[in-house]
Amino acid sequence: MNMTAVAELRRRLHELGFDAVRFVSVSDQTIGHGLRPWLANEFHADMHWMERTVEKRSQPAAVLSGVRTMIMLGVNYWPGQNVERVMDTGAQPRWARYALHADYHDTMKPALVAAGKLLEEFYAITGEDYRYYVDTGPVQERVWAERAGLGFTGKNAMLISPDFGNWLFLATILTRVEIAPDQPLSPNTPRPEDRDVRTGLWCGKCTRCIDACPTGAIVEPGVVDARRCISYQTIENKGVVPRELRAGIGTRIYGCDICAEVCPWNRFAQESRRVLLTTRYDLAELSLRQVLELTPESFAEIFRKTAIKRVKLAGLLRNACIVAGNTRAQDCRDVVFRLCTHASPLVRAHAVWALYRIDGYEVATRALTEARTVEPDASVLEEYSAEDAFAR
Repeated sequence: MNMTAVAELRRRLHELGFDAVRFVSVSDQTIGHGLRPWLANEFHADMHWMERTVEKRSQPAAVLSGVRTMIMLGVNYWPGQNVERVMDTGAQPRWARYALHADYHDTMKPALVAAGKLLEEFYAITGEDYRYYVDTGPVQERVWAERAGLGFTGKNAMLISPDFGNWLFLATILTRVEIAPDQPLSPNTPRPEDRDVRTGLWCGKCTRCIDACPTGAIVEPGVVDARRCISYQTIENKGVVPRELRAGIGTRIYGCDICAEVCPWNRFAQESRRVLLTTRYDLAELSLRQVLELTPESFAEIFRKTAIKRVKLAGLLRNACIVAGNTRAQDCRDVVFRLCTHASPLVRAHAVWALYRIDGYEVATRALTEARTVEPDASVLEEYSAEDAFAR
C-alpha cells in the first residue's frame, strides 16, 4: 500500500473516533524483555493470568499466526480543565478518571468492528486476517505503542504521549496485512533534554511520579509493584487490603491517578473529543455516605455499564470504609457502625478498621463488644486483634 493510501486509512480511523493511529511492524519478535523479570519478582501480585499468557504476550504470532502489522490506537479521555475543577472534590471520594465513563471496553468496540471493516475494504481481506483488543488480550500494548511512536514509557510505567499526556485508552489491531510502519520517537523528538541517558526514558531527571506515590509502588523507574499500587488494591485485589497500605489510599475509592496527575507532560493534554466515550462525571458527585449506603439494587442501577461494576458491591464498600477511616468521617459514623455487621466478612473487616479510626480505640472497643463476641470470621477477628496490638 502506498503512503497516500496509508494516510487515507489513518484519516478514516481517526474519523471513527481514535485520537492516535500508528502502525508498527511485528517482524521483530523480541519484545517486552522486562515482563518475565517483573513476573519473577511477583510484582503482578495475584494476577496469575499474566503468567498463563506470557508466551503470547511475548510472541504476537501466537495470538494471530502470520501477523505482520500492529495498528496501535489511542482514545484520549482527559476531561478538560472545567471538569477537572468539578472533580476536585476535597474530602469526597476520588475516582480514577477513566472510571467516570461508561465501560470503555464496550463503547470502543463498535469502532474497532468498523476499523476491521475498513481493513477488509482497503486490503480485500476477511475477518480471519485480523484480531482486535481493547486492553483485554494477551498483547503488551504499551511496548508496541512505544515502538509505533505513539508515546514513550514513563517512570510511572504508563505510556505518555507528547500530544495527550498520560490520558489514553489503548486498543490494538493485529493483522496479516503489511502496512508501512511509523517510527518511534527519535532522539530529537520531543526534546533531547527530556531523555534520561541512564534509564533511556523520556522523563529527564523528573521523579515526580515516584515521589508522589503514597504507597511506594514505583520501585524503580518504569517498574510498578502491583502489590503496593492503589489501583491494584482498590480494583484487582478481591480480598483484604493490607493495613500498612490503607492510610496511603487516602480518599481514592476506585483506582488512582496520582502518578499520572503529577506528570509534567500533561501540559500537552487536550480535552477529549468523546466520540467513543460516554461520560459519567455524575459519579464524582456521589458523597461518601451515599456510597457506604449502597444496596445491591442501587449499586447495580448506579454503576450499570461502568467499569466500576467489576469490584462488585462488597469491594466498593470495602474501599469506601477505607476512605471513611482515612478521613475520620464522623458524619458517616452510624453507617460504618452498621457495616461492622454486614453480611460480607470483607466489608466487616474494613468497617471495623474504619470505626476504630473514627471513634478511637476505647470508644470503638465498647461499641463493638457485642459484634466481636459473635464474629465467626478469622479475617475480621484479625482486625480486632490488630487494633488491640495497635493500641498498646
